[in-house]
Formats: sequence, C-alpha cells, structure tokens
Amino acid sequence: MSPRLAGALVLVLLTLIWGSSFAVIRGAVASFPPSLLVFLRFLVAALLFVPWLVRRRGWGLAGLELGFWLVLGYGTQAVGLATTTAGRSAFITALSVVLVPVFAGALGRAVPRRVWLGAALAFAGVGLLTYDGAPPNRGDLWTLGTAVTYAILILRLEDYARRLSVGRLTLAQIFGVLAWSALWVAIDRPAPAAVPWPAVVYLGVVATALATWLISLGQSRVSAAEAAVIYALEPVWAAIFAYLLLGEALGPRGLLGGGLVLAATLYSQLGK
Repeated sequence: MSPRLAGALVLVLLTLIWGSSFAVIRGAVASFPPSLLVFLRFLVAALLFVPWLVRRRGWGLAGLELGFWLVLGYGTQAVGLATTTAGRSAFITALSVVLVPVFAGALGRAVPRRVWLGAALAFAGVGLLTYDGAPPNRGDLWTLGTAVTYAILILRLEDYARRLSVGRLTLAQIFGVLAWSALWVAIDRPAPAAVPWPAVVYLGVVATALATWLISLGQSRVSAAEAAVIYALEPVWAAIFAYLLLGEALGPRGLLGGGLVLAATLYSQLGK
C-alpha cells in the first residue's frame, strides 16, 4: 500500500469519528456553554499527551496558529449547532470541500482536475444527503464561518506537515486549542452549568485526541485538496450512525447523496 493511499484510509477513519460527534455536540450545547465544551474536550485530550511534552519540542509557533484556526472552527460549529440542525451544519461545513481547492488555486498551487471534479461531486452529494430546505437561520451563518476556517486550517496543516513530525503536529493542535479556548472562556465568562461528562470524555478522547493524531498522520501523506474531498464523508457517516442508532432512514435522495460523496472520494484518490 502506498503512503498516499494509507494516508487516505486514515482520513476516512477520521471522518467516521467526526460523523459520530455531531449528535454528541448538539446534545451537549443544548444545556452547556460552547466555550466550556471546547475547553474541556481539549483539556481531556491534553492530559493524555502530557507525557510527550518534554520529549517533543519545536511546535510552539505552529500551536499558536493552528490552535487559533481550530478553536475558531470548533467554536463556530458549536455555537451554530445551538440554533441549526446537525444536517444543515454538516452541509454548510462541507463548503470547505470546495473552498480548499479555490483557496489553493488562488495561492498558485496546482490542483488536479480530478480533485476539482471530486469536490463538486462531493458538495452536491452532501447537499442531497443533509439539506432540509428550511429558511436560513443565525446558526447557519456561524457554521459558514466554520467552513471558511476549516478550509484555511486544512491548507495550513499541509504546510506544517512538511516540517513537523506527526507527534509535534498533534501536540501543536491540542495544546494550541487549549490555550485559545481558555482565553475564550475568560472572555465569555459562561454561567456555571452541570458538565455533561460522557459527552466531554468521548469528545476529548476519541473526537479530539485520537482524531487530531489521525489528521496529523493523514495530512502528512495526502494533499490538502484531496483531504478536503475525503472530509466530505463526514455527513455520510453521520447519516449511517443516525440510521443504526436512531432508526432514521435516509430515503432515495439521501442514498443518492451518500453514493455521490463515496464516488467523489474514490475518484479523487484513484482517478487520473
């Protein structure tokens, strides 16, 4: 197996984890401040990586930048999910699939034609899969900020992955977000609330600690534009979890949308 294909499979696993987290986040922010949720999930993740702090250095500046984009992404997504649905959030966040090659092209980077086509197919598929046709709301606008932020983050991760090891890149993201989210809590000054510990532990251990290591490993082997297309699998996994755990059926439109995203992912990785 080539390093590129192995990296793509790692990112597919990452989207599975991300897809499982939408319902968890939406349930948590219904009664818990988004700023505290982001801080606590990264605090849990950071505690797992404390033993590596002494042995791995040279990631401080990367942590400041990547942490900023990450906390902005996680924060706008959490705030948006308080007033929009998980499906609409997934659809709007998927705009990053198109924005990454657009931004990359604007920066003068070469983007293969198959990636452009894959991005367009993936975005159409996500729309069929998740868009509910309801009028726009304030949460949608917050989530649009998530899409722009994630697109920038994916491109910056590609740059840092060329200079930092997977371990240093993971530490940079986790401790960078922890610092920025602590500042967010200090500014936000949220009212005390009962901590949803099951959600915090799952988000911290699986959807943050493990997921951050996976994204660091995957994007060290896959280009940013290709990674963005793979990330469009996230709402597909979310729909699958909804079907398995909640009994929600996709219907013909949802099945067609999921098929388009899968085809786009395969084409962007295997096509010529």
